[in-house]
Amino acid sequence: MLEYIPYGETGYFNQLVTDFLAEDPQIRPFYKYSPVRPDFAAAIEARKAFATPRKELVAALEAQYATLAPEPAVQQHISSLLSPDTFTVCTAHQPNIFTGYLYFAYKILQTIKLAGELKQQYPQYNFVPVYYMGSEDADLEELGSIYLEGKTLTWNTQQQGPVGRMAPEGLELVISQIQDSIGFLPHGAELLDILRKAYLEHGNIQEATLYLVHTLFGRFGLVTVVPDSAALKRLYIPVIKDELLHQRSHDLVADTLSKIGNHYKIQANPRDINLFYLETGMRERIVREGDLWKVLHTKKSFDQAQLEAELEAHPERFSPNVILRGMFQETILPNIAFIGGGGEIAYWLELQQLFAHYGVPYPVLLLRNSLLLVDEQSNTRLQKLELPVRTLFQRTDDIINSFVQRHTDAALVLKDEYAAMERLFDILEEKAKSIDITLVASANSERKKAMKSISKLEHKFLRAEKKKFAWQTDQIRTIRARLFPAGSLQERKENFIPWFAMEGPAFFDRLLEVQTPVTDQFTIVIAG
Repeated sequence: MLEYIPYGETGYFNQLVTDFLAEDPQIRPFYKYSPVRPDFAAAIEARKAFATPRKELVAALEAQYATLAPEPAVQQHISSLLSPDTFTVCTAHQPNIFTGYLYFAYKILQTIKLAGELKQQYPQYNFVPVYYMGSEDADLEELGSIYLEGKTLTWNTQQQGPVGRMAPEGLELVISQIQDSIGFLPHGAELLDILRKAYLEHGNIQEATLYLVHTLFGRFGLVTVVPDSAALKRLYIPVIKDELLHQRSHDLVADTLSKIGNHYKIQANPRDINLFYLETGMRERIVREGDLWKVLHTKKSFDQAQLEAELEAHPERFSPNVILRGMFQETILPNIAFIGGGGEIAYWLELQQLFAHYGVPYPVLLLRNSLLLVDEQSNTRLQKLELPVRTLFQRTDDIINSFVQRHTDAALVLKDEYAAMERLFDILEEKAKSIDITLVASANSERKKAMKSISKLEHKFLRAEKKKFAWQTDQIRTIRARLFPAGSLQERKENFIPWFAMEGPAFFDRLLEVQTPVTDQFTIVIAG
């Protein structure tokens, strides 16, 4: 069973996201296509006019997939990218160990669903779902742990630099912890075998993630792009070179930020040069000082001739930051739509002028689907309590207070008493005026004290009444803690592992079915 709730009513999404979906006039100028009624036909026409490097893209993808077990749907999709009538829909995410959060799978499945729906809508074209791996991210604190069965499992490694290039040494310890949690479940052994092959039989995290994603989602035809590639970076050399020599992106994006910043918090600020320099164990910013380009926190420096030679010989050493990453993606892919979370949408809204300057088509932006998975046991408990699932989006104490007030026979809200006290002090204030005007202040002071006393009594009444509903309040706390772990949205905390270990590949089939690629509604998936 499915239920829906507008994003704005969940309490978990900021104003920018809700205004983006509502196409609010103050944010509408910063993106090209409606996120709820997108003109895909216009996006296709804009993409047709751009010279996508299809041959180079396919060659790079074939090289990346050379060591993986062939998946006919994936092979067919990669080959189809040579055709000018094939387009991609794309999502992006860093290579979090073991995929990180539930929404990793949601983004990918939404992308797959959208590609399928577009094929039905435009049968003359082909649409390939793409996962773009942000493997050059260096935030190990964010990427190096998962939340499982109420515990955070962390990869203890001292490696530095791009997480995608890190060796997966030490992850066997995390896998053994995962085994303790899921080894006894119906598909636990199957999943553990996949995880061991991914992380214990590959040389680095990006190769492990490519294997894992291919094994889990390849049957749907999902194509993974690993952009940490000399062949793919070579296609971006003109923009990288222009950035190094002329630093155009800073001013273009800063102009947009000066307008967005009047209404919303800025997601990403541009630097003078929006590129990192990569080597094994190192990812550092490139800065310009006079006639030299330096790599921060190292002894590396280049004059212009050396810099251009380095770029030509080793384009893979130059990594676009958040300001230039999206345009790199849109340069190498024949892409018409990008699916991202709220934070990703926020920084994409900064980039339209940048895209226009370089003549790169700006895609349809879609907010990723958000889902709450309600298990059968939790649903049964909610039904016994006569609580709608959407109630759980409120704070736990608010849910309990409302429940007690609704089910008690006692009058816990002292509305009449407040009103009676106000009337009494209105009379006393008039008496004070007639005796001595200076007594009015004293009367008002006593009024405040009296109102405070009633408020304290009201809280004591509620607290006492809650004791009569101890079983129900415990149930409410248990259900909410289960479905909103640590007070967060389930998808932002939990991992896919326990769900897959219970249901197997059917878990992703179930999720794919409930995806709504274009929507402004949060989806509640209720079992039972």
